[in-house]
Amino acid sequence: MQSLALIENWPVTTAATAVVRADGTVVGTYGSTSHRFPLASVTKPLAAYAVLVAYEEGAVELDEPAGPEGSTVRHLLAHTSGLAFDQHRATSAPGTRRLYSNAGFEVLGEHVAKATDIPFADYLREAVLEPLGMVSTSFDGSPARDAVSTVDDLVRFAAEVQTPRLLDPRTVLEAMSVVHPGLSGVLPGYGHQKNNDWGLGFEIRDAKSPHWTGASSSPRTFGHFGQSGTFLWIDPDAGAACVALTDRPFGPWAVEAWPPFTDAILTELRTT
Repeated sequence: MQSLALIENWPVTTAATAVVRADGTVVGTYGSTSHRFPLASVTKPLAAYAVLVAYEEGAVELDEPAGPEGSTVRHLLAHTSGLAFDQHRATSAPGTRRLYSNAGFEVLGEHVAKATDIPFADYLREAVLEPLGMVSTSFDGSPARDAVSTVDDLVRFAAEVQTPRLLDPRTVLEAMSVVHPGLSGVLPGYGHQKNNDWGLGFEIRDAKSPHWTGASSSPRTFGHFGQSGTFLWIDPDAGAACVALTDRPFGPWAVEAWPPFTDAILTELRTT
């Protein structure tokens, strides 16, 4: 795909990207797709997928208590538990605000580890990474931000999410559907959003503006970006997903570069 070459214009030292269709076909790559990059918050979709495997295995229920009083596994996945950004303290009642919370994902990891009697890093590896052949992905630390991976591995994950084998497709559909619609909140790096919509571990684009995806991205687009200069989006209307990993922290450069990059990809997908 010629559009992927636009990554050469990004002010980064090292970057790699790929696009994969819903049938698992990789339609284009650019850069060293085997290079390992810290994912930062792109770790969260991987962790969320492991939590959903635990749900389907019967180890946890989405609506069982987890986190602060009144909160559930579902609240934690959807950033509506009331937990603060990086502190294990509640700042609002569950289900009333969209408070993006790293602490919430750490509580999720602890909850699944206790329910399964398996350290969360091991559970994530056994439930998601190994079955998908993500041999270059490592995780040791916070389920919110500490995975390291490659474009090649995340392409395998993006293909799985589009055509699930590890989960029932109905579970993935629920994960990409808005939980607690209409809640406002801050999208990190992009400010306050009146309808700051999220699913189960995945951010949902809807009508957010500004946003890190493209102007032509469908409202159903979902995924995540990370403060290490990384992103993964899946656009069901386009029938494709894109992974981009860099070695420069997220900042104004990404706000400027990412949306036109995505728009160029979507334009090319429509014409091929």
